[in-house]
Amino acid sequence: MVEWTHLPGLSPYAETLAAMEARATAIAEGRADEAIWLLEHPPLYTAGTSARPEDLVEPDRFPVFAVGRGGQYTYHGPGQRIVYVMLDVKRRGEDVRCFVRQLENWVIAALAEFNVKGEIRPGRVGVWVTRPDRPVSVDGTPAEDKIAALGIKLRKWVSFHGISINVEPDLSHFSGIVPCGIRDHGVTSLVDLGLPVTMADLDAALMRTFDACVGNPPSCR
Repeated sequence: MVEWTHLPGLSPYAETLAAMEARATAIAEGRADEAIWLLEHPPLYTAGTSARPEDLVEPDRFPVFAVGRGGQYTYHGPGQRIVYVMLDVKRRGEDVRCFVRQLENWVIAALAEFNVKGEIRPGRVGVWVTRPDRPVSVDGTPAEDKIAALGIKLRKWVSFHGISINVEPDLSHFSGIVPCGIRDHGVTSLVDLGLPVTMADLDAALMRTFDACVGNPPSCR
């Protein structure tokens, strides 16, 4: 059983991280059900375990938090749906790469509810959308922007951290970092794509598509 919780307002980062880690420990010890938290943070940057100092372009712009999740620098802020996933990966096959693909497929399925075609790219964790309205890249490939980032950590096979999906954040706030270490592509949101999607709309789509992608998904093998 997965317990879904919506945290209202802007959740302070350090306190939320501590509570999330405590919940992951309780799940691993059999004292709590799996959980998914839906929330927003105030503007801040986080540095994952692969973050490079040179990718923090404006270190004094927002608070910066070094965290243990995978990945590089990312931005969190109002208008971005944060999805913290505290799930038993052991029960889902003890395959971390498979679990990451399941999370990416979940985002793609939720975006499809709004007729947005999300895609994954080799060597780039997260979900991307092509931008036919933008000039093609120097090498002739279509322009594309990132719409969702993903970074997790495991403790005794229980995941924590999770996914961020851009609904209507201030996209200029991403300019203080090199998001996920990628300089050649941009960042977009559902509203930037011209879709009047609300947080409640996205939450409903995530709940509708969860079981097929992550809750009781087909095996990756």
